[in-house]
Amino acid sequence: MHESADRLPLTRRHVLQIGAADAAAAAVSPGLLAQQPQTAAQTAPVILGTSITVNGEQHALELDTRTTLLDALREHLKLTGTKKGCDHGQCGACTVIVNGRRINSCLSLAVMHDGDSVTTIEGIGSPEDLHPMQRAFIKHDGFQCGYCTPGQICSAVAMLDEFDAGIPSHVSENLEQAPAINDTEIRERMSGNICRCGAYSNILDAINEVAGART
Repeated sequence: MHESADRLPLTRRHVLQIGAADAAAAAVSPGLLAQQPQTAAQTAPVILGTSITVNGEQHALELDTRTTLLDALREHLKLTGTKKGCDHGQCGACTVIVNGRRINSCLSLAVMHDGDSVTTIEGIGSPEDLHPMQRAFIKHDGFQCGYCTPGQICSAVAMLDEFDAGIPSHVSENLEQAPAINDTEIRERMSGNICRCGAYSNILDAINEVAGART
């Protein structure tokens, strides 16, 4: 019994020919799409006016809605103490304090913080008037390369305020009582701040000194 002319069996040669034709079409398609003119609405960024108080000073900014808080601080306000590390919220180098709570500024859009109060490392202290946490980091060598240090210090300052507010962590034994400050609690709460140089024990000593001075 013979196959009809319109239903010939598919050979390996036919498969290769079809695959080559598909590949050629795929290679040509992006070029054709690139020739299509884009409208102004597709290309123009959306700009919003945003008012943010940074280190006690109010700033009126005109920002692309895609601008992160980190880039607004570094590129628009020139506050380069806040560092861009992984840019994925995994290292903590970009930690700042917003309305009293620490956040990863690389994960937050600046326009989301209209009316908010932001504290960066520049607002924690100055060379002439260091914050106790900054002095403790220097005393205990809580850094080596120093790249993560601004985020570490901002995180540590806000973390101690969490204890004062009675906010528990994943290792707190009793959720109905204010958590006690101890090494396990501090390590858990600072786990989002990575030190690639490995100065963790010194950072812990620095935080413990400041925590002890507060009690």
